[in-house]
Order: sequence, then structure tokens, then C-alpha cells
Amino acid sequence: MKKFEEKTITTETIYQGKIIDLQVDEVELPNGKTSKRELVKHPGAVAVIALTPEGKLVMVEQYRKALEKSIIEIPAGKLEPGEEPDKTALRELEEETGYGCENLEHLISFYTSPGFADELVHLYVAHDIYPIEESKEADEDEFVELIEVTVEEAKQLMNEKRIYDAKTAYAVQYLQLQQLTK
Repeated sequence: MKKFEEKTITTETIYQGKIIDLQVDEVELPNGKTSKRELVKHPGAVAVIALTPEGKLVMVEQYRKALEKSIIEIPAGKLEPGEEPDKTALRELEEETGYGCENLEHLISFYTSPGFADELVHLYVAHDIYPIEESKEADEDEFVELIEVTVEEAKQLMNEKRIYDAKTAYAVQYLQLQQLTK
């Protein structure tokens, strides 16, 4: 038995969407009582830390409806059915930024909100990036602006709450630590 396991008694699908599914599970708690859990099911996503030859972090600014504002983020996107995360990372880097890379390194994978969602983000570092002559087109409902900033400028954007999401904050702090250990 898994420590503190909650056994599923019933599952009710509330919504099936393009990006997420929502369900309510009735569970038996470790003490024998029951409770309900509202869950978001997500296919997973990737995010890419990409540095230009000049050492600038490649980012995009885009409007996020859930926040009702634009924020600045590292390139990212959801996994398509059957697509390996490294392929998604290369595709998203190209679609959102117009860059390709010589080498892609998996850094870490992490859950974004394990209290209610199963979204797993795979974070990559793109090495030796280069502009692509004819890049893939972005999704038809995605509007982004390319931004390239130093790590110091990214830290300032965090202070200004223009960088305000976990994956990008993680990326900036990762790069900061890399600079400190050199």
C-alpha cells in the first residue's frame, strides 16, 4: 500500500476539452472516511531554456486569459498525443521563437500543481541555438512576441511581475545558479 493512499471509489468526468479534462473522484481516505477530489487531467507540457550566442535568454510575451494580462515566459507548449517530450520541445522552440538548436538536454520534470492537477512539465536546455530560415508557424490561436533578455534583465522582469509563472522563474533561477557556480 502507498503511504496515505486515497483509493478511488467513483470517477465522474465533468468536462473533456482540447487541453484539459475535469473530473470529480470520490475517494476513501486512509482513515476509512470518504471525500471528493476535483482533478484536472492534462497531457503534459515542455518548456525550453534557450540562450543566444550572446548569452541572452530567449523568451516570449503572450496574453494569458486566466490571468487577464500578458506575461513573459520561456517557450513552452503541451504534448500532442503520442509525441515524445524532446520532439515537443524542439517544435515549440521553433514555432514560438524561430530558433532551432544543435543539442537538447533534459534538465528536470516537475508537477505544476499536484494538489489538483497531473500536469507534468519537462524542462529542457537548448544548446547552440540558431535562427531557422523557414520556421514552423505558431498555432492559429497563439500570438507571441519574441524577447531576448540577460539574466539580470529577467530578474528585473520578475521583480516587476512581468515574469510570473513557475517554469520561467525556475529557468531564471537555474541560470543564476549556473552563473554563480562558474
